Parts: sequence; structure tokens; C-alpha cells
Amino acid sequence: MWNKTLWLFVAVRIASVFVVATWFVPDEYWQSLEVAHNLAFGYGHLTWEWTAGIRSYVYPALFAGLYKLLAVCGLDSVALITLLPRVLQACLSAYADYRFHVWCKRSKWSLFLLTFSWCWFFVASRTLANTLETSLTMIALSYFPWSSECTRFLWPVALAFFVRPTSAIPWVPLCLYHIKKSSHPTWEVVLKRYLLIGVLTGTLCVAIDSYFHGALLFSSYEFLKYNVLKGVGSFYGEHPWYWYLYAGLPAVLGVYVLPFLLAAYETVRHRKVYKERAILLCSVLFTVLVYSLLTHKEFRFLVPVLPMCLYITADYLARWSRKASSKMIWLTALLFVAANGLMAGYTALVHQRGTLDVMPYLATNARDYRDEFNNPAKILFLMPCHSTPLYSHLHQNVSMRFLHCEPNLTDQPNYVDEADQFYGNPMGWIRKNLPVHPLSALPSHVVAFDVLEPQIKDFLSIYQERAAFFHTDYPADRVGGYVKVYERFDPNAAPASTPTTTTTTSAPSVVSEYENDEEEDDTYNA
Repeated sequence: MWNKTLWLFVAVRIASVFVVATWFVPDEYWQSLEVAHNLAFGYGHLTWEWTAGIRSYVYPALFAGLYKLLAVCGLDSVALITLLPRVLQACLSAYADYRFHVWCKRSKWSLFLLTFSWCWFFVASRTLANTLETSLTMIALSYFPWSSECTRFLWPVALAFFVRPTSAIPWVPLCLYHIKKSSHPTWEVVLKRYLLIGVLTGTLCVAIDSYFHGALLFSSYEFLKYNVLKGVGSFYGEHPWYWYLYAGLPAVLGVYVLPFLLAAYETVRHRKVYKERAILLCSVLFTVLVYSLLTHKEFRFLVPVLPMCLYITADYLARWSRKASSKMIWLTALLFVAANGLMAGYTALVHQRGTLDVMPYLATNARDYRDEFNNPAKILFLMPCHSTPLYSHLHQNVSMRFLHCEPNLTDQPNYVDEADQFYGNPMGWIRKNLPVHPLSALPSHVVAFDVLEPQIKDFLSIYQERAAFFHTDYPADRVGGYVKVYERFDPNAAPASTPTTTTTTSAPSVVSEYENDEEEDDTYNA
């Protein structure tokens, strides 16, 4: 029976690798695959987090090893470089799913809720540290000793902590419960179990981080220092304290939020009867409370508590099913499938896919491109920073530049990051930062959202639109409905058979305009 269940989860998670074709958050690539590509192939961009040492190499090193294996076998194609890390994470998530099912005593509702959860389907095969954190949480929960002295659950908890320190938050109530109910003295449990496992796991993780960072480094400490003490996370956006209550948790749960609220109400009323559910509910509420105190909030931060919510909901539905009619049970199940199917289908196949679809086009075009002076491709991304993957999806050591958005780490007065500088005055930034002569020094390709086109039409007059990729039905201020690729052409050459629709002035006039700008910079930063 367990083989069939495990293979079912493997099939579902592997399927999500090929179905989920949309963008979620930059960390999926910039904090894992880009780092792994840099480790394995010696080129690739490392964000400020890696310079500051606030990220652990444990997770990226896993993919770097996979990349090295592909390279040794001569199989390091763009397709496999982008595909296999997701397959690896999908298999790990599938095993975590199976452990969750075992933890739920192989309940049919647990199998159903987990399989059809839109959120977990959406993120389970993504190369996010939060995905690994959630998988390790599931595995740890399956070993949690509700009625024994076992401490095996501490190994995945400790590993999750050193990969991402905030993963310890949901475990605070659970560990306090475990220590309290133990028949051993508290000091003995803490020193001989918690501290020992923490030190052993931490030694391995610190050794890995120190090796790749090149010096002794405690990335967990640096993570907490920058994100909690210095509050750097707020630089990337702020939300009101109650955001997780009305948006975060309901979005993660989807249609399951209704039975979860009913289950939570029943658990609070009869907390002595449902002790396990009560402890898990405390963990969920404690996590939401702690994250609510931080100004920077994201949906993905709550994904690790999804298994706890699903357990509470599955147990409630299992008891409800004993009294409900078969017709009501089937209607409820169909409602769950339909609602989750719509959400998963839209978010996985439609919403925010252009920034990923553009990368295979760029990979092919960059490989074959040579300008009129036989120079290789130089790609400029005029988009909000980290809008696309980089070398992990191009796998070519070509020149690429994007708008940076590092926080004010040096406490500069009136600090404005590069992305905000650009969007404040797009043409002014272009004149200041892009070279004039020779023409071949300009980027060969420009990638931008369609909403930016009217603001940089003079610059685009020496470019030709080559491709457009649908991105979203809900364009915002800086994020448009389509991602467009423009390719520079020789102004002295014959007109192209399909002229670009964005040409408004002749190329010589634009170059002349650059020449008259006193703040020009003749250096192209790759």
C-alpha cells in the first residue's frame, strides 16, 4: 500500500515540474540555482546576501553537485540544467508527502487534501529554500513523539534551521510541549538531545558554509542580524501587521480555509479532547503572530505551516465524514477539486509566465547571435530587479546586465537603489549609464515589459522588436502584460522586412542626443 501511495505522490510532484511554468519569487532562482551555477561552472551572479554571508550554501550545493555530474557526463544542456533541479526537489517533496500521509495514519482525507492543495502543487517542485523547509517540516512532524521519548524529529528540524533560521518558529510550541511531557529532567533533554543534535548538524552546515564562503561563517547568525536586528527585509516591501490574517493564510490555504476555520473553532472549544490539534494550532498561530510583527511579509513564509493546517483540517473532515451523507461528502470533495484546480491551473500555467518563457528564446538567440562587428550578444534587462532568472537558465557566459536593488547597507543618506533611479527617469538613466560610441558597445538585446516602451522609445529606435511573451492579465505600474525582446540593428543596413513598431526617430538623432549629454558614461557594466 505504501508503495502505491508514494508513487502517487512522486507522479503528482513530477507532473508539477512540467505543468508549473510561471514565475513566483526571485529567490527560487537567485538564492539557489544561480548560486549553484556559479559553484559548478565558475560564472554567474551572486546577490548581496552571499557577499554579506546571510545565506547558507547547503541547499545550492546540492544542485551544484547535480550540475557537476551533468557536466562530467557531457549532459549540461540548458534543458537539463533548468529541469533536473526541480525534479530533484519534486522527489524530495513526494517523500515528504508520503511521510505526512503516514503521520496522518494514512487518512483518506489527508491524502486528498495534500494531493489537491493548490498551494503545495504550485511550490512543491520549485527550488525555493521555503520548499525544502516545508518538506523537512513534514518529515519532522511524521516523527514527532506525541506518546514517546523519540528525538529523531530533531534532525530535520535542525537541518531546516541552518538552511533557513526562521524555520524554527513553528517548532517553538512543539518543542516546549515535547520537553514538558518528557519523563527525563529538562536539563538532560536539552543538553543530551537538543544541544547535541543541534551541534552535530550545525557543525556540518557551518563547515559547508565556511568552505564556500572562504572563511569561518555562521550564516544563521548573519541572517538574523540583517533581517531582524537591522530590519533589511523591510526594504523589499512592507505590509500592515494583519496582512497574514486577511491575505497570507487564506491565500495559502485556498478553499481549505473554510474547513480549517471550523476545525480551529472546534479545537479551541474542545482542546482537551483534541490535544494534538491544539498544539499544532498553537504552532500555526504563534508563527502567524511572529511573522506579523515583521514589516516585510510574503505568502511563501507561511508555506511551512501548511502541513499543520492540513493535518488539523483532515482530522476534522474525517470526523465530520462519519456523520455526513455520502452525497454531501462527494459535493464537498468536488468543490475542493474544482476550486483548487482553477487556482492551480491559473497560477501554474497563466499568471506571470513571460519572464520564464523569454529565457529559452534568449538562450537560443544568444548562442547564435553575432552583430555586424562579429561581437557576441550583450543583454540588458530593463525590468524590476531579479524579474527573470540569469545564467542558470541561459548557461552561456555572455554579458548580461540588470537593474540592481541592493538595500542601503552602508547607511548612505538619501539612498535610492539603481532600479528606482531608472524608473524615476528612464531616458536619463540610459544616457548616463550606456555608452554612445561605438554603436556596437550598446547592448545587442534589450528585455523589458511593454509598459516601459513609451518611456524609452527614443532609445529603442535603434532596436527592433523580435519577440513578445505574455506575462500577466493584471499589469501593474512597472510590470506589464507582455515581456518584449528588442534586438539592435545596423542603422546603415537595409530596412528589415518586418519593421519594428516602436521606431519613432532615426538612429543618428538618438546618438546625437547622447553626445550632447554631459553626464554620459562610456562603460557598459556586464
